[in-house]
Amino acid sequence: MAKILMVLTSHDQLGDTGRKTGFWLEELAAPYYVFKDAGADIVLASPLGGQPPLDPKSDEPSSQTDSTRRFEADAAAQAQLAATVRLDSVDQADYDTVFYPGGHGPLWDLAEDRHSIALIEAFIKAGNPVALVCHAPGALRHVKAADGRPLVQGKQVTGFSNSEEAAVELTDIVPFLVEDELKAKGGVYSKGADWASYVVRDGLLITGQNPASSAEAAELLLKQLA
Repeated sequence: MAKILMVLTSHDQLGDTGRKTGFWLEELAAPYYVFKDAGADIVLASPLGGQPPLDPKSDEPSSQTDSTRRFEADAAAQAQLAATVRLDSVDQADYDTVFYPGGHGPLWDLAEDRHSIALIEAFIKAGNPVALVCHAPGALRHVKAADGRPLVQGKQVTGFSNSEEAAVELTDIVPFLVEDELKAKGGVYSKGADWASYVVRDGLLITGQNPASSAEAAELLLKQLA
């Protein structure tokens, strides 16, 4: 049985707008059930531990899916979410793989979190695949390969596109744009149509473009593990 770590943001402020952010519900719920239905053992973690902040927009009717409704009605899943383990207590050796859901929160905390950076580096060094979707690929900005170069350098990657960020009108609010940052670090960035599932794999690294890519990225990750 695969043991899968899912790392969520603890950051809940959208810059200094006074608006709330956090993790995106579909990007947790869809992979959660891909893994759970495959019999995997799932552990949820976040920088601060405990209940991570949910981006309220991801809970609006227009953003809901079968997976999000299932998650919200799942008492065990809700209890697990309310008690995420602290990221600094996590040992990579205890897990087969890690999945990072997005939402805007990771751009502020996970992208700069030394425990998260070290964790991703440890998974790659151990030869274990890593998957990140939507804004979570931004958490790769300071992650290094064994030779000290940026992990994404020369690698096929995707993540939330500049056109999608413009569509949600947060281009000037976010600390950096995922697409621009991946390119700046030498990543070979590509994207599909806005809001459509688009997933890229390069070796041990799997990245998905947006919320719709969450389930596909999780399925590809399971395939990699198998």
